[in-house]
Amino acid sequence: MTDAEVRQGLLDGIGEAVDELGTALAALGTAYELLDERSADRLEEELFGPVQKAYGRAKRTYADFAARHRLAAREFEQPSSSSGSRDVRRFLDRAVDAVDESEEILVELQDSGRPVEYGDPELRAGLASVRELVSNVRASARMFTRTLGR
Repeated sequence: MTDAEVRQGLLDGIGEAVDELGTALAALGTAYELLDERSADRLEEELFGPVQKAYGRAKRTYADFAARHRLAAREFEQPSSSSGSRDVRRFLDRAVDAVDESEEILVELQDSGRPVEYGDPELRAGLASVRELVSNVRASARMFTRTLGR
């Protein structure tokens, strides 16, 4: 494999992580719409905000890495979460699963050593920042669910 092919593979992996974070945002957005105002505000602060920041940081990391290495990048469309369900917990579970999948992708990329060998300090910092932003999502969602409706 050439350096350009390895870098494109890195970029594609980051893109997959961005897609998963987008899925999480869509599910959290739907959950938000189903909640009362007080609970919705809590959801926004404790879950939506950190995932939204991670999504933005991941997209920026993706775009900047592509530009620095003149790689073919793509645009990301915010997915929608369509379901007839009115079960907030279901959407929270979907969001947490998507965040977990995103983090797993990033861990695999980091553990592969490719961001060190074929990346750059900005890429490594971006990946670490995204993981840090979502590191408490599962625990926050569990706590949110426990107190839902109280």
